[in-house]
Amino acid sequence: MNSRFLGAAIILGLLSAIGPFAIDMYLPALPAIKQSLQTDVDTAQMSLMAFFISLGVGQLVYGPVSDMLGRKRPIYFGLVVFALGSIGCALAPDIHTLIAFRFLQGIGACACTVIPRAIVRDMHTGHDAARLMALLMLVFSVSPILAPLTGSLVIRLGSWRGIFWTIMCAALFGLLLAIMVLKETRPPERRLGSSFGSALRSYGVLLRDRHYLGLIFIGSFGVGSFFAYLANSSFILINHYGLTETQYSMAFSVNAVAFIGAAQFAGKLGARHGLAKVVRTAVFGYAGAMVSLLVLNIMGVTQLPVLMTVLFIGYGFLGLVIPSSAVLALDDHGKIAGTAAALMGTMQFVVGAAVVGVIGRFFNGTALPMVAGIAACSVITFTLAQVTLRHRRYTRTAAVEGAH
Repeated sequence: MNSRFLGAAIILGLLSAIGPFAIDMYLPALPAIKQSLQTDVDTAQMSLMAFFISLGVGQLVYGPVSDMLGRKRPIYFGLVVFALGSIGCALAPDIHTLIAFRFLQGIGACACTVIPRAIVRDMHTGHDAARLMALLMLVFSVSPILAPLTGSLVIRLGSWRGIFWTIMCAALFGLLLAIMVLKETRPPERRLGSSFGSALRSYGVLLRDRHYLGLIFIGSFGVGSFFAYLANSSFILINHYGLTETQYSMAFSVNAVAFIGAAQFAGKLGARHGLAKVVRTAVFGYAGAMVSLLVLNIMGVTQLPVLMTVLFIGYGFLGLVIPSSAVLALDDHGKIAGTAAALMGTMQFVVGAAVVGVIGRFFNGTALPMVAGIAACSVITFTLAQVTLRHRRYTRTAAVEGAH
């Protein structure tokens, strides 16, 4: 692997970690925020949903803007907005103010969510893009592995408000990194013809592309199942199973390792068998594990080791699905990569927020509503993959890519 390939993965991965860091570091604080701001579980989760929604919807703007203005300037703007939102969250006197500033945070963070994927498409296609996307995921895996532990440590040393000051510092570091290291991959000559009018036409093209839509919904419901775990796991593992904030952070990290670790094999498996086959095969394991977990839960097998083991297996298979389906979705839309990545990211976060909202209505303190929601997402993902990739028009292309 050449140093330029690895260097791109590191810088893009670190920038991509900004948004997840603001989610993962925050999770151990949800019970403390609920108590400190004298609110209920559903309203406390709204602060997470607000972040998801703005993180998703804002990408519809950042994607086309990055096609028009280049990739770097929108990232600068987003990181500044994110830092300001973090300050507002740290000073929030009540839950409604916190929700509002979490929404602002998401508006800033989505620049670092959508644009790195567009940069990957600027640089590579096929299994090389899958390898870079997986490496990018490996780098930002520092977030789900270390962020919850960092969050629990900050809570112990101070309070949940310290988490947002820490996140603000991470945003300023990301801004410095983007200014000093990030290379522009969308030169002026490639921006010609890009405008909001062309963006609207591009969205029209994408929304009429049933194959593209099938692929992004495969990823969206897969991501939605992970969001269900994000939003509910702290209440379930801390309040129901009695884990401390530190123990919860370690348990959360285990599933993140499964997801990120499996993703590293996506490029190699895609080069050998084709990315479409990787997706169709991996969704079998993903859905099988999550549906089995639901059946076990209904039967009364609710022990924590069982829950964590089956989630580890299921999310491991999902780690193959997400990067592979993302690369397949973007492959046909290189000229509007920013716009295509934006719509994909938006759908992932909107679906994720919807899943969290539905599960939150049924929350009863046990794992069953969360497990049922995760299983439902896995079945939808499996069905979409079989329908979308049944007549795979990329088969020949994937074989050619693999030969190279």
